[in-house]
Amino acid sequence: MIETLTLGKPLTILVGVDFGLPHFDGDLQELSMLAETAGLLPVARLVCKRRAPDAALFIGSGKADEIKELLRIHGSAEILFDQSLSPAQQRNLERYLETPVNDRTFLILEIFSQRARSHEGKLQVELARLQYLSTRLVRRWSHLERQSGGIGLRGGPGETQIELDRRMIGDSIKRTRERLEKVKRQRFTQRRQRFRRDAFTISLVGYTNAGKSTLFNALVKARAYAADQLFATLDTTTRQLYLGDNQGGGRSVSISDTVGFIRDLPHGLIDAFQATLQEAVDASLLLHVVDASNDNYLEQMDEVQKVLLEIGAHKIPQVLIFNKLDAMASDKKPLQTQDVFSLDGVNTPRFFVSAQTSDGIAALRAYLSQNLAVPATFA
Repeated sequence: MIETLTLGKPLTILVGVDFGLPHFDGDLQELSMLAETAGLLPVARLVCKRRAPDAALFIGSGKADEIKELLRIHGSAEILFDQSLSPAQQRNLERYLETPVNDRTFLILEIFSQRARSHEGKLQVELARLQYLSTRLVRRWSHLERQSGGIGLRGGPGETQIELDRRMIGDSIKRTRERLEKVKRQRFTQRRQRFRRDAFTISLVGYTNAGKSTLFNALVKARAYAADQLFATLDTTTRQLYLGDNQGGGRSVSISDTVGFIRDLPHGLIDAFQATLQEAVDASLLLHVVDASNDNYLEQMDEVQKVLLEIGAHKIPQVLIFNKLDAMASDKKPLQTQDVFSLDGVNTPRFFVSAQTSDGIAALRAYLSQNLAVPATFA
């Protein structure tokens, strides 16, 4: 299936391979949004089916020839794959197509690199980027790999250059990890101080572009950056949430807005962002924000649950916030804005809200205020 889009610059061609997995995005809609978020403009999409990836070219030579034709027609300067490519597959495709080829992992890293603002965020992105780059040295120095060292010598200038590059990247990874560990210790000290004050902490989690930052702003009247785009927020923001005078006893709690999750989030990013995601791990309660207007919201919820399991936050009590009530089709809007939803077999409180228009926010605040008076209610 080939779909031609409107031309523009910089141009890229999107490629997706259906291996029969249930979460396959046949329209490449999410990849397209990622590309646009990174500043690229998709001009064509190619989707094909395979039982297994081709060892050399991932998609096989036949589909590679179709991509070549698309390159000729559109003059695109880059190819983006919706799946992760091995270093050898990426190198082979670039040689075959004679144009840069990147995958979903690289694209997410590029977006994170553009969006990171804090010192911690920049360190986390740099670590993930270095870890990704360290596996790609096989293609970076292909012009030297063909050189031989002469009679009686093993390797040659190419091997030497690769080894030097690997050592430099290894040293950079070590230094970045050390700096990140220092940041982690600082955060640990801050969290320990909150625990000593018996502070109740809430973290907003959810799929990217679910509206976490907009909800955060609505709850605490902050001005955290919020936009209708993927990964609008990368750096954790923490504020005090005041919960009324009566049932909440005038109590304030800490609430944090964290980075959004996404399908096939690179493991390197999960590892690198451990310091940021630690806010979710140490939270007393998670507000799991869901884009209720998205037809794939159940799959997105599953992806969030997978990441929470991976970082050890899956046992923390949750409240589901089905956001974007204003964007839902009229025939899909709920009859009541508060009910219970079975999340991984656990009956979980659910609220339908619109963070944009503030509909349902008062009811959510009232619920939090009532239940924080008896924290065991969340357990």
